[in-house]
Amino acid sequence: MSRLHREFHLIERVGWLRAAVLGANDGIVSTASLIVGVAAASQGRSEILVAGVAGLVAGAMSMAAGEYVSVSSQADTEKADLAREAAELSSQPELELQELTRIYADRGVEPQLARTVATQLMAKDALGAHARDELGISAATTARPIQAAVTSALMFAGGAALPLVAALVSPSPVVVPVVSATSIAFLALLGGVGAQAGGAPLLKAIVRVTFWGGFAMALTAGVGAIFGVAA
Repeated sequence: MSRLHREFHLIERVGWLRAAVLGANDGIVSTASLIVGVAAASQGRSEILVAGVAGLVAGAMSMAAGEYVSVSSQADTEKADLAREAAELSSQPELELQELTRIYADRGVEPQLARTVATQLMAKDALGAHARDELGISAATTARPIQAAVTSALMFAGGAALPLVAALVSPSPVVVPVVSATSIAFLALLGGVGAQAGGAPLLKAIVRVTFWGGFAMALTAGVGAIFGVAA
């Protein structure tokens, strides 16, 4: 007797992986850019560290709030669609059966077989079948506001701590190049880890995250230098 084989697909990670990569990337880029900008404005070490810590705390809270609000909006939309679908299943089950049959037939299933499959699936879990195949809502991709908020906040704080530590241990005259170089390295590592976890092309992910992170830091450093000279 053969044993049941359950495959694990990377799409099952999409909920927390997106929030984790976004949080860590934003933490590194925004905090490093803030530190580089303040340092380029010829500010002292204490000002640099205060700016970095403030950016870490404010950014983590902002990420948590932003993720919770945005993902909650997605969850509310999903709940509204499911409620409407449940009402339609209750009031017009035959039309819903025809709709599900048409979905399967459009995907290439022979019409009679499509109706048989739709009938059997609706007999077991009508709302689940319509949620998955009509609305595109599944357990792997459903919105989880609290998970997204906590993951983003923690990963932002972790990412922000990296350039902050680099600024803390580097001599004042070389804060800008040290923080910039280490942050680019951290971003490359993050891009590689995210690509590995999500099954994406490694080089493309690394180039993408390091390019935009480096661009943000260079732009902020330029602004800081301009205002520093003006001051």
